[in-house]
Amino acid sequence: MKTFIIAATTADGFIGQSSHHLSTRWTSHADKVFFTETTKKAGVVVMGRSTFDTIGRALPGRRTIVLTTRPIDIEGIETTQETPQTLVERLSKEGCAELAVCGGASVYSQFIDAGVVDELYLTAHPILFGAGVPLLSKPVTKQLQLLDSKNIGDDTVLLHYSVVAE
Repeated sequence: MKTFIIAATTADGFIGQSSHHLSTRWTSHADKVFFTETTKKAGVVVMGRSTFDTIGRALPGRRTIVLTTRPIDIEGIETTQETPQTLVERLSKEGCAELAVCGGASVYSQFIDAGVVDELYLTAHPILFGAGVPLLSKPVTKQLQLLDSKNIGDDTVLLHYSVVAE
């Protein structure tokens, strides 16, 4: 099963000004289109509780899983406390072909640390925050290989990487 991180970043590498800063307030229309198309193609998305709280609903057309210890009683939302490795294994056994990891920084770090991320889709936006929430919540060293880079519109650059096997 292909597991990928999909994230919008500022030109200086932040995914938000705070953990409650909704990315749709500063990202481009082109990014929103790319995110929707890519995650719908994957069919399954996973995110942390803080990221979910900024959205507050299931993403239409996608199976939405939230990593949390607190129950969520909203139609279309699945919750789990599984490790990234266990979740990926379970979804693979269920026949899922792709999993989009949608944030935030702690969840991105957990999936990277678990060694289950195959690719990253990072959209870099023409905005600077100077401070805020970094892409990853802790230091990590992973070698990436650039698969593609392109301007997707609205001065937004898509960087598509694969994670190089260790």
